[in-house]
Amino acid sequence: MEPMTTPSATLDTSSQPPCLRISGDWTLAHYTQLKRDSERLRSQYSSDTRADLSQLGRLDTAGASLLAELLGSERLSRCTDDLGAANRALLKTVYHSVQDYCIPLKQAERPVLLVLLERIGCSVNKLWGDTLQLLGFIGLIIQTLLLRALQPHRWRLTPVVAHIEQTGLNAAPIIALLTFLVGAVVAFLGATVLAAFGATIFTVDLVAFSFLREFGVLLTAILMAGRTASAFTAQIGSMKANEEIDAIRTLGLNPIELLVVPRVLALLITLPLLTFVAMICGIVGGGVVCALSLDISPAMFLSLLQTDIGVQHLLVGLAKAPFFAFLIAAIGCLEGFKVSGSAESVGAHTTSAVVQSIFVVIVLDAVAALFFMEMGW
Repeated sequence: MEPMTTPSATLDTSSQPPCLRISGDWTLAHYTQLKRDSERLRSQYSSDTRADLSQLGRLDTAGASLLAELLGSERLSRCTDDLGAANRALLKTVYHSVQDYCIPLKQAERPVLLVLLERIGCSVNKLWGDTLQLLGFIGLIIQTLLLRALQPHRWRLTPVVAHIEQTGLNAAPIIALLTFLVGAVVAFLGATVLAAFGATIFTVDLVAFSFLREFGVLLTAILMAGRTASAFTAQIGSMKANEEIDAIRTLGLNPIELLVVPRVLALLITLPLLTFVAMICGIVGGGVVCALSLDISPAMFLSLLQTDIGVQHLLVGLAKAPFFAFLIAAIGCLEGFKVSGSAESVGAHTTSAVVQSIFVVIVLDAVAALFFMEMGW
């Protein structure tokens, strides 16, 4: 084994231009000394200073990194001919590795208020874009319905009936049970509050008004938004992920007519029927509580309903159901068409369909309540 020689780096100013002479073994054993010499020399030579590596001995990655930092790319390209093949390859490899490696700069922290405003702006912009998309999709559905209304041979009755079974008949038990329990809870709460005023008899009016005008249609629409809108999105989204919708278009068929219109028509039929079932079950739940806890017999309960509750309250509740049904079906189908092609996208848009449907239903119900109140209905 050859003895190790002491490394050195000296600046020879006697020659013109000045020359930086590198000699000895540039290895990890001499790293501390070499680092100190490199930092001292870095401020003493200019861009035209030559480098002489002919006296360079052993070289490892530690020494090569110091040389690459000391000499720079231009000098390295001019003086590597003085090196042996092994040292030249090592020096070039280390230099390129150092150049490619970049420590990421830490971004300056932004003010919290600015970040908050940015998020609010992005959310508002996304809401506006989603609203425009939904309005355009609703217009497309209405256009397809009007174009096919006068073409009975193109009506797809079998899918409509199948979706009626899925969205209506299969959902009836859960809606009946839920509204029955909510009716019982409303009757309990009403009796508890009204008992302080000696007016427990008005619990009948409270249950009837709340379910005929609001609770019946609202609970049904929220349940259908969670059950049916998600199903529509998952079904159409899976077809989009499997490129079945592209195949439908390739065959010259209209996906709106084939996939969306039957679902919309089915929900337009089933949601009003389920709303009526929800109204009846909610009132029955309140009547059971009245009979068991308030000593209001079923005959008296029905008599008070007939006397105090007008048929317009039933009509107000049922009038909202078709609008809720159309929006729930449109949102569910639209989110299905937005799926990008992965299972993760299907799940994300299914969740989005449920959230949007519930939000739109509640907002529209609030607007309708204000409208009917102003109209005196």
